[in-house]
Amino acid sequence: MTDKNAAQKEPILVLGAGQLGFSVLRELAPQLDPEKQPLSVLVAPGMTRSEKEMDREIVAQLNQWGAEVIEADLRTVSVSDLADRFRSFHTVVSCTGFVGGKGTQLKITNAALDDGVTRYFPWQFGVDYDIVGRGSPQDVFDEQYDVRLLLRAQNKTEWVIISTGMFTSFLFEPSFDVVNLDEKTINALGSWETKVTVTTPEDIGILTTKIILAKPPFANEVVFVAGDTVSYGQLAAIVETVTGEVFRKTELTHEILGEFLKRNPNDVMGKYRAAFAQGDGMHWDKAKTFNAANNIPTTDVECWLRAHLGDQ
Repeated sequence: MTDKNAAQKEPILVLGAGQLGFSVLRELAPQLDPEKQPLSVLVAPGMTRSEKEMDREIVAQLNQWGAEVIEADLRTVSVSDLADRFRSFHTVVSCTGFVGGKGTQLKITNAALDDGVTRYFPWQFGVDYDIVGRGSPQDVFDEQYDVRLLLRAQNKTEWVIISTGMFTSFLFEPSFDVVNLDEKTINALGSWETKVTVTTPEDIGILTTKIILAKPPFANEVVFVAGDTVSYGQLAAIVETVTGEVFRKTELTHEILGEFLKRNPNDVMGKYRAAFAQGDGMHWDKAKTFNAANNIPTTDVECWLRAHLGDQ
C-alpha cells in the first residue's frame, strides 16, 4: 500500500451485531481511529426503532462505540443494491451467520466483489470448507465452499478467511445433543477418537480484530485459530472431571447418524451432528494456529466449562 493510500480513509463495515458480530465490534471499535477508519454496522430493518430491550441495549452500545448503524434486510436485498451500500467502504466483515438462509453468503460475496471492496472477510467462521467440499451431510456447507471458489477466481478484492471451528458453547447445547449437562449424557459423533476444534465468540472477537489490523496485512489466505481441539473421548473426560459426576456415554456412529437423517431429512441439528462426525475438516492442530504463533491465550473447553458451571 502506498503512502498516499495509507493517508486515505478506510471505512469498515461489519455485517451483523449478533453473538459473533457484537464480540468483534467490542474488540475492534476501541482500536480504530474514527478519523481514518470510521466504523459502521449493518443490522436488520427496524432494529434502531425496536421496542425490545435487548435491541435497544445493542444499538445504544453501538452508538457508544461510535459506530454508524445502518439497516438492510439481507434476505431480500438484491446484489446490486447491496453493492451500492458497500461502495463507500474499504473493508467489509461479514458476521451474519446462516440466519439469512441459503444463498445469502453468495449474495454478500458477489456484492462485495461487484463493488470492488478492497478487503473482504466472509462469513467463514467455522470449519475447513476446503477439506469438507461439497456433499457434506450439512448442506449449508456447500455454499461456504462455493464462496471460496468465487473469491479465488478473482484478484480485485483481497479476502481473508478466519477458520474458528464451532462455538465452544455449541458442544453443550442440548439440542445439538453432544453434552447434556442436565441429563448427564455425552454422545460421541462418529467415534470417541473423532476430533473437533472449538473457539468462544469472545476469543473470536479478539483474534479477528488482531487479524484485521495486522501489519503487514493478511491477504488472500485462510487463517486458522482455535480455543481448543479435542476428541469426543477427551471431551467426555473433561466433563466428568470438572463436574465430578459420571455421565451416560453413547457412541453415535456414522451409521446411526445416517439412519436418523434418512428418517428426518430436514432435521437441522441432525445434519450438524452427521457433519461433525466426519472428522476431516472439522479440526486442526491448535499448536499451528494464529493464536499459538502469537502467544495469544484462548479459552479451552475445561476453562469454559468451569466458568459456565460457576455462573450457574
